[in-house]
Amino acid sequence: MKKNTILILITALLLIPAAGCKKFLDKMPDDQLTMDAIFNDKIRTEDWLAGVYSGIPSPIWGYFKDQGFNIMGDDMTIPAEWAPFGWRNVYAYTVGDWNPGSAWNPYYWVELPKRIRSALIFQQQVRVLPGVSEAEVENMKAQARFMIAYYYSLMIELYGPIPFKPGVIEAVDAPASELMNTQSPYDTVVNWIDRELKDVAGKLPPEYAPSIFGSMHDWGKATSIMCLAIRARTLLFAASPLFNGNPDLKDWKNKNGNNMFNPVYDASKWKRAADACKELVDAAEAAGYRLYTENNNDGAIDPFMSYYNMSLKKFSEGNREIIFGRPDNPDINGWEAHHLPIGIGGNGGLGVTQELVDAFYMKNGLPITDPASGYTEKGFSAQDEKRSTRWSGGGPDVGTVTMTGTFNMYCNREPRFYVSVIFDGAWLGVDRRKAEFVQGGRDTRFSFDAPQNGYNIRKRISLDVFPREGRFNYVPGILYRLAEAYLSYAEALNESTPGSPDILKYLNKVRERAGIPPVAGGLSQEEMRKIIRTERRIEFNCEGIRFNDIRRWKVGEEFLNRGLYGMNFSGNERSDDPANPKAFFKRTFYKNKIFAKKMYLWPVPQAQMDINPNLVQAPGY
Repeated sequence: MKKNTILILITALLLIPAAGCKKFLDKMPDDQLTMDAIFNDKIRTEDWLAGVYSGIPSPIWGYFKDQGFNIMGDDMTIPAEWAPFGWRNVYAYTVGDWNPGSAWNPYYWVELPKRIRSALIFQQQVRVLPGVSEAEVENMKAQARFMIAYYYSLMIELYGPIPFKPGVIEAVDAPASELMNTQSPYDTVVNWIDRELKDVAGKLPPEYAPSIFGSMHDWGKATSIMCLAIRARTLLFAASPLFNGNPDLKDWKNKNGNNMFNPVYDASKWKRAADACKELVDAAEAAGYRLYTENNNDGAIDPFMSYYNMSLKKFSEGNREIIFGRPDNPDINGWEAHHLPIGIGGNGGLGVTQELVDAFYMKNGLPITDPASGYTEKGFSAQDEKRSTRWSGGGPDVGTVTMTGTFNMYCNREPRFYVSVIFDGAWLGVDRRKAEFVQGGRDTRFSFDAPQNGYNIRKRISLDVFPREGRFNYVPGILYRLAEAYLSYAEALNESTPGSPDILKYLNKVRERAGIPPVAGGLSQEEMRKIIRTERRIEFNCEGIRFNDIRRWKVGEEFLNRGLYGMNFSGNERSDDPANPKAFFKRTFYKNKIFAKKMYLWPVPQAQMDINPNLVQAPGY
């Protein structure tokens, strides 16, 4: 999908003789495009629709810079010194500096309604043309309907209630009384999205094969499965503690005196979410979507290669786990460089948190807190660890996971850990050496261009990427994948129908691909809830999902209002002696994150409050 910007009016600067000025100004400019001129042209029509799509957040740059969800959550961390270089707004959130006047690059409150208006105009104006059949017109109208519902879903995830008049194109000269709308209750918008996406799903194909309107270049356009995915995500959000009977929001009313949120917990919302997730799962599987897997020579799943290529392979290369993707990823080179150590040409300062490192299971599927897991933070490995895999990220020999001398904190962990995290001693194959994060090593220095908590990021980065030599690879932008449908269904079922066999069925599908043992039955609802939440935390690490999970579960005070830890940034000795100030391998305080209760919701931007007296600010702001 192209992302060209349509210019409705092109202003030309011309040198006009003085005597001819009045005559010239009396004439209509001949380069002004009317609606008819746009929508009587196939290319311009397609460009207009591409402009509607342009508001989709980037799961590449967006989630760690513009939207900032990875940095705002507890997956990734950046040094304060990066703030002036495009991270100022994101960093401000992490230190509690968040208010109605705060800048936020995507500015959903204003920017997404522009795309919604553009989509409504498109639905009104698009027509049959030479090369554009009636079927294609109906398909494009359905795409526009999906985008409208999707943009509303993004807005309510962050703001909760919003001004909402679906299908209405306000006249540019409409009186202020018609434009100054108050917010509609959250459930009103959710119910509309639910109905709209269910209906639109029946008007779109599950994918765009070459036989439908062209070629695989159509990948990224709205499909029926995308409709069901965003519907399921919206209903899961609506059922979750943040928006389902949250006592902190019970007194928030709009200018009409209506509650913005239903103050009474509604258990049926979990059943509604579970049904929507199951409908998504069934439709996706029927259409051939599946978890991405690769096998070893013995036919068993190779969890390393499966999880590694899940985020790197294109849909056209057989990665049918991708349900909703964005095909264009501008400046992918810079994005990849930011994740990697300075010694191989990366930017070095972007790291994963110690809290994420601790979340990964051991290879036996147990958390590090379980005495039976085998976890230890003492000593270093006495030999290479090898496993059955074709993955080459652990050492010079394929199948090596960790090399002799690796800090035991990083040994015997589950495959997703090694595919996601670069730690001291991890293999940097492009440079034929181990990562050196101990102070004085090739991948660190006393500056912000080094991982100040002792880790860089491997997730979604090909092992072939080598910034120092200008080698980069394409990465598909994944906004929703089938694993999310599976774990969302398991979560909603555990809340609505605890004990249902489908909970373990779909949870264990994800764990099987991850190469860890299945969860057995007989657990309480609370025990299962903890396991499902941990599984989401690991499976979707560094993908922009964790932040909204923390919000909707209403656990921000636990995870976002705390000190972050890592290895000892100033340590220049490969030692784990806690009494040695020069020891690198010891848990060391890195920095504080600050989170206030009000920050679960985005405030209504102050500029909009000043314009529209009928808006009511979110609680706490």
